[in-house]
Amino acid sequence: MQTYICQICGDAYLGEGRPTDCPFCGAPGNFIKTGKEARPIINEKIEISEISRKNLQATYDLEVKASAIYACMAGKAKTYEIKAMFKRLAKVELEHAIIVTKLLGNPAPVVSPEICSNEDMENFKETVKLEKHATEVYAKFLKEATETNIRIFFNALNQVETSHIKLMENYLI
Repeated sequence: MQTYICQICGDAYLGEGRPTDCPFCGAPGNFIKTGKEARPIINEKIEISEISRKNLQATYDLEVKASAIYACMAGKAKTYEIKAMFKRLAKVELEHAIIVTKLLGNPAPVVSPEICSNEDMENFKETVKLEKHATEVYAKFLKEATETNIRIFFNALNQVETSHIKLMENYLI
């Protein structure tokens, strides 16, 4: 058994092999390193520019809202599979907000309830819409960031949100 650590969230995975994606924040496998080589971005103290600070705050707001919406969708899902999937998405999005709080040195996130549809198909469509918006925003934030670790973070978020779109598109078929 070996320890693997995510470069984005800093959480450890214990197993026989490197996971495909981080089980905590969803970052793709290329962001997961062995324990000895890991250098999580949340552990590095960096000077954050005003634009990156503003963009990280906007990211926090998006991720907290997404977590709340997905929690609502999990509660209204028609099958256990859909419930479990939305519950996992809610946890992943909340983990993104937690990463932002660590980067900014802010207190832990507070999630307020959100409203969602009672219909799974409508929630799938809404998820695609939310995730497409997030990928556009994070691509913009990636271009605006001058700090290496902030760029790495927005690149990883963009990839995670893109994978969420692909997941939802499987349900929309």
